[in-house]
Amino acid sequence: MITGNCDGTIMVRRCLVTFKPFRIFVVGIGFFSLCFLMTSLGGQFSAKRLGDSPFTIRTEVMGGVESRGVLRKISDMLEVILKRMDSLSKLDNTTSSDTRRLDELSSAINRFQPAGLVERIQAIAQNVSNMAVRVEQILQNSIAAGKEIETHQTRQHSSSLQLSNFAVRDGSSGQCEVPRDPRYPDCPGKVDWMRARWTSDPCYAFYGVDGSDCSFLIYLSEVEWFCPPLAWRNHSSPPTIHTHTHQTTTAKRQAAFRTDLSSLLDQVGTGKESLSFMKRRMRRLAPQWGTAAQRLHAKLRQRWREQKKILVHVGFLTEESGDVFSPKVLKGGPLGEMVQWADILTALHVLGHNLKISMSVKELQGFLGVPPGRGSCPLTGPLPFDLIYTDYHGMQQMKQHMGLSLKRHKCHIRVIDTFGTEPAYNHEEYATLHGYRSNWGYWNLNTRQYMTMFPHTPDNSFMGFVSEELNDTEKRSIMLNKVNSMAVVYGKEASMWKLQQGKEGFLQTLHRYMEVHGTVYYETQRPPEVPAFVKNHGLLPQHELQTLLRRAKLFIGFGFPYEGPAPLEAIANGCIYLQPKFRPPHSSLNHEFFRGKPTSREVSSQHPYAEQYIGRPHVMTVDYNNSQEFDSAIREIMRTKVEPYLPYEYTCEGMLERVHAYIQHQDFCSPEAPFPPANSSTKTQWPSGPGPQFVLLPNSSALGWAPNASAPPSWPPLSSLRLLASQDGQSCVEACQRAHLVCEPALFRFVNNKEALRGLAVQCEVVEAEVNHVFPAFSVLRRECGLQKDPLLYSCAGLSPKYRRLCPCRDSRRGQVALCRDCL
Repeated sequence: MITGNCDGTIMVRRCLVTFKPFRIFVVGIGFFSLCFLMTSLGGQFSAKRLGDSPFTIRTEVMGGVESRGVLRKISDMLEVILKRMDSLSKLDNTTSSDTRRLDELSSAINRFQPAGLVERIQAIAQNVSNMAVRVEQILQNSIAAGKEIETHQTRQHSSSLQLSNFAVRDGSSGQCEVPRDPRYPDCPGKVDWMRARWTSDPCYAFYGVDGSDCSFLIYLSEVEWFCPPLAWRNHSSPPTIHTHTHQTTTAKRQAAFRTDLSSLLDQVGTGKESLSFMKRRMRRLAPQWGTAAQRLHAKLRQRWREQKKILVHVGFLTEESGDVFSPKVLKGGPLGEMVQWADILTALHVLGHNLKISMSVKELQGFLGVPPGRGSCPLTGPLPFDLIYTDYHGMQQMKQHMGLSLKRHKCHIRVIDTFGTEPAYNHEEYATLHGYRSNWGYWNLNTRQYMTMFPHTPDNSFMGFVSEELNDTEKRSIMLNKVNSMAVVYGKEASMWKLQQGKEGFLQTLHRYMEVHGTVYYETQRPPEVPAFVKNHGLLPQHELQTLLRRAKLFIGFGFPYEGPAPLEAIANGCIYLQPKFRPPHSSLNHEFFRGKPTSREVSSQHPYAEQYIGRPHVMTVDYNNSQEFDSAIREIMRTKVEPYLPYEYTCEGMLERVHAYIQHQDFCSPEAPFPPANSSTKTQWPSGPGPQFVLLPNSSALGWAPNASAPPSWPPLSSLRLLASQDGQSCVEACQRAHLVCEPALFRFVNNKEALRGLAVQCEVVEAEVNHVFPAFSVLRRECGLQKDPLLYSCAGLSPKYRRLCPCRDSRRGQVALCRDCL
């Protein structure tokens, strides 16, 4: 019994402690309810006597159905809570029902979800506050003018708290009737949505929405674009919010090459190890960037280059995205993304463009002019940038905070995308219907707006990065000091040493011929995954790693990580790179790492670029599970002498050349009409000109664009076009590669027609235009031909065993696969 009394006392005390803050909450709810009730009744009375009050601008929201519904919710909640509190206040000593009653109260509170309700009350209270400000301004202006407010008139007033003037000139309902205009079919539905949800985001109030139909129509016609302009509004200054291109009153400026990186380093900022790593890289490569700028300047022969306003938002390093990279910089974590972003920033700066850098969502909002709220409203003005470079994390953040403006301005965006995005995954509706939906794709961009680390996806643009370039003296010194029996393993994290099955066997084979070195991160104890015969140096700074690579003969990969910058750095320092061959190739269909990525690309080795574009003697790709093949490769490496080698496209000059061409020539904001339209007659739509549009090229099976055929301007130019037909089940990527060419998606619109089919002597009994990522294509057996209906699905990567593809290939500059010979 004593125990029971003690427990009962404790329970009552706890109950009292719990109720004190809760009573404060209830009193607050009651206060808001009282204010709300008074305002609601006042609004209703005002609505009955429209001419008696200047407050009619707020009557619709205050007396609206939504407001009364919220009020009923508040009353119901208060009634139930007070009943529960009354029953609990009558508690005697401890009874068996005490706990149950407390649970009932808790359950009642939870059912009402007060947090969401408070949020709506706050929005309504904010509107009440805005109303008071407006009323005060009306009265002050009227007194200053010495005039009385007339019975049936409201005046137009500006609010210092709003971006634009959305006050209603005339309160008569006839001027704010919802229009039924076939040119704006979504207008009535949008007005209904605004009536029900305008308090869901403070940005609507920021733009002057107050709950009246007039404010809805003004917003939907002047801020958004779903309703027609109102005739009684002042349209002397047309809105610029919806423009696709950057509006500026200043003349275009010429870009001038820069060699001083000090202002760029200041912009990058501090506070994270990832940023420190990027700045160290910038400083180390600064002399090479300066030399490259001088070379490109001479190559362009003082050609005029427009200076662009560019925003770089590094989404994956923002705190809002989690930033898992920064803490791992000094612990063997991946550095490839930071390497690439450091080089992108440097290239844009050296090319002379006006650069802003964002490393947080707050900075992003400030640079873009995002209105306050939850991202439901467009930007407050025209896009202040010509280009925005970001990543998939940044795209998600812009979608959240830019609202409808993202769709309007997405043609300005360039997405840095390591592994590539294919058209079938990029097209949201098509991907959903045909099983290509992934975690990262579905943005409906032109796929050339995705920019990759390596040129593995011709549907995308190749951005790349740079490796340090050696002069002739350094190359001779490296070749003299190479240790023929020294190997360095590619793998900084101990987990990488676990992935390769049977690694003990081939490492033992390697150990028979060479001294094996590692650079595996550890804190206090040697990682157990690393064999005892491996000399582990721990994680090395960049300059010490380069010293190690300049002595080593072999740089050997375990199969992971995929497509990183390290193999190119090793080859540039005179190493031979040995990597495993994947049988079968790794892809999203059979390997967890690629699952969910927006590509069907098959990866044949750890580093396909090194295998395909560099190859022997600098790169050897073998089956590690074949001990005889592996043993033979090691002995061949020891006999082979190689010079340090770096592909031109990975030098500073090569990257500057490529980025310059993209900035000056790629334009995704100006719409491109099909040429000719896929469903049109060739005779009526094709440009005039004697003879066929495609001619057979000398010493080739490919067709070229006829010199005397007219065509609209394009980049790459039509002089680079080489039209081929693939084999059954072969993609245009492979078909063009086999002809030592590159598939060019920008040229698909010139071959998506019957004239191209005739030029290739294709027999078609049926020609149809469809939404299919394999088209344009044809079937020899069925004599069926298909043309592409949706330009977003022009795909170099698409393939089907049923069809042969029409492939627009092109030539390329030596050492620069991203650009055609006439592209610069």
